[in-house]
Amino acid sequence: MFGWSYRDIYRHIPSAFIPDDHDVYHGNIWGEGGKVAPTEEGWGAVAQDQGGYKMPAAWVNAVQRSQTSHLPDPFDPTPVRQDIGVYYTGWTYGGVSFAILEDRKFKSAPGNVLPAEAQVVNGWIQNPEWDIRQHPDPPEARLLGERQMRFLEDWVEDWSGGAYQKVVLSQTNFAAVHTIPADATSGAVLPGLPMPAPGTYVEGDKLAVDMDSNGWPRARRDEVLRILRRGAAFHIAGDQHLATVVRHGIDAFDDAGFTFTGPALNNIWPRRWWPPRELREAPLPEGGPDYSGRFRDGFGNRITVHASANPRATGLEPAIIRDRVTGYGIVAFDKAEGTVTVECWSRHADPTAGDRQYEGWPLVLRREDGDGRSPTGFLPEVGVEGLADPVVEVRTADEALVHARRVTGPTARLPVFADGRYTVRVGDPDTGTWQERTGLEPLGSDEEARAAGWTVRFSG
Repeated sequence: MFGWSYRDIYRHIPSAFIPDDHDVYHGNIWGEGGKVAPTEEGWGAVAQDQGGYKMPAAWVNAVQRSQTSHLPDPFDPTPVRQDIGVYYTGWTYGGVSFAILEDRKFKSAPGNVLPAEAQVVNGWIQNPEWDIRQHPDPPEARLLGERQMRFLEDWVEDWSGGAYQKVVLSQTNFAAVHTIPADATSGAVLPGLPMPAPGTYVEGDKLAVDMDSNGWPRARRDEVLRILRRGAAFHIAGDQHLATVVRHGIDAFDDAGFTFTGPALNNIWPRRWWPPRELREAPLPEGGPDYSGRFRDGFGNRITVHASANPRATGLEPAIIRDRVTGYGIVAFDKAEGTVTVECWSRHADPTAGDRQYEGWPLVLRREDGDGRSPTGFLPEVGVEGLADPVVEVRTADEALVHARRVTGPTARLPVFADGRYTVRVGDPDTGTWQERTGLEPLGSDEEARAAGWTVRFSG
């Protein structure tokens, strides 16, 4: 139905689709590498909490093939358990290099790795005395799995095909950006709650500790974000039924990249973001609603909320659609300007008639905002002659990638984040033409780095 409804778009525009939990008849799914989810005790949460797939493997494969067979070949096509196929892959189109992920397939079921005292039901902790922020992640807990982590390590270094922008597509966000009433033990109460009037701030909510989000396991989430910022990747996700834009933090607020979680086209399970005001650690520099700014989510992850399309009572009918902030998102990447423009529209808005987007949008970001680390120094600036738009890599002395970018100007600024000696490689991955300089040490300022600059020359 989805493809049929929007066929006029997909008929002419290359498109990527990724299935999620409901596509395989799950409310939530923790795939645990394709295992069988036992259904003898029931079909709902009791089965899902044990991890794996409830439906037969052949049926799961049919769903995946119907939605993903048009994608490029998987990075590693080896099936998981039950011979269930994989589709995680890279795709470069129009200079944008996409990493298409499978958030659910390898993820651990929280009920299988957290202690019984947590009392996990459908990914929610039922024991009010058990605070997940006080407990380290179990070492066996998985998020994307080792195979997809290897893929991301490879992808973030691959700027072939003229790629100038890195973008991750996945099912859901690397944080839990929603709240529930203080006396609730899950989000199950949300669809039945009244919608607040415009201008109202809902008091009495608490942070959601929803392990269906990629905010858990926290340590694995941090590992993913560390890889993505090496390529200044922008992240586009869905699933949350609530449109948000957040910037992630790992060791400090804003030291990683941005995620746009798009709105639902149709929303029977509205979520909301009404964090207790006292939990905000800092507002946005430019100001904004009380729900914007720096927070820690229910797992303790640092997030800076730039926009959230909270449900409102609009007074319009049908309310079940109008009030639940249904709509669509658009992300535009401008190579010449180096910008990422994020739009979020109501499904009822008419952009040609001057209708406005949801509050907080559009946002215009810089491409380099995908890496928020604060430099401790700068390597001597490199100028490039004879090669347009080169790829520039900075590596540590032991060859670990610090960051890689395609540079669209005649010089490249080279920040680093620790003392040491570095190697800089400049070249074209499509021709395999590279030059490098080793043993470079950071200088204290941009001015010093420019004064000590050097030039790489390529001949035709």
